[in-house]
Amino acid sequence: MEIKNTKEYENIEEEDLWKSYVKTNDQKIRDHFVIKYAPLVKYVAGKISMSMPQNVEFEDLIAYGVFGLIDAINKFDPSRGIKFKTYAMTRIRGAIFDELRSIDWVPRSIRQKAKQIELVISELENKLGRTVEDEEIAKEMGISGEEFQILLNKLSGASILSLNDIWYLGDDSDELSIIETLEAPENMNPDVLIEKEEIRDHIIEAIKKLPDKEKKVIVLYYYEDLTLKEIGAVLDVTESRVSQLHTKAIMRLRGRLGRIKSNIVG
Repeated sequence: MEIKNTKEYENIEEEDLWKSYVKTNDQKIRDHFVIKYAPLVKYVAGKISMSMPQNVEFEDLIAYGVFGLIDAINKFDPSRGIKFKTYAMTRIRGAIFDELRSIDWVPRSIRQKAKQIELVISELENKLGRTVEDEEIAKEMGISGEEFQILLNKLSGASILSLNDIWYLGDDSDELSIIETLEAPENMNPDVLIEKEEIRDHIIEAIKKLPDKEKKVIVLYYYEDLTLKEIGAVLDVTESRVSQLHTKAIMRLRGRLGRIKSNIVG
């Protein structure tokens, strides 16, 4: 992709540039935004790379992320009241994980174990009406508590994929990212809040019902944008423990949101 010189836009207010881009689809303005937010791609790719196996190249993650940035620029609607940085990070992450999915970097055995845990958590919590403990999950799976902890460590890379999913109900104009639900309500357009209220409430409720530490990990990682190491310092636990908490949170959320989505769509 050829990027043209965009210095002429450096002294123009960004809000005015967005308005102009929405109206004209001027490619020089798009190039300006690509250049301006390119460091964001490197930052997101850097965070993701820390949880990837060695065979996943950092430069490849950046290349995937650039497509996400361009997608974010093309689809961003300033009237929604969401900060572009927040929206772009969601799209950048999504583009990277979409590409990772397409090359199927997660071993099938790991993927199957992840699905098994999600199903067990979903069924147990639905049956008991409460958050289930590690020991209960392990018992239901027929493994020891130690074996379950080892399995969580193996799943940590695969689990990061899921929270970046978009909740699609139709076309691109009818979507809601879990990341968007972590935005303060006052930052969102009232019309958007009304349109997405039911889904948004379900997602927020699912996050609120997470055990305290798991909920903190989700908010600190996806909203406050801290690394796993930084979260460990905040919670006074090891980085590997943060990774385990993140994995369990993802499993719970996927199970709960899967049931809710099935009820809404079905």
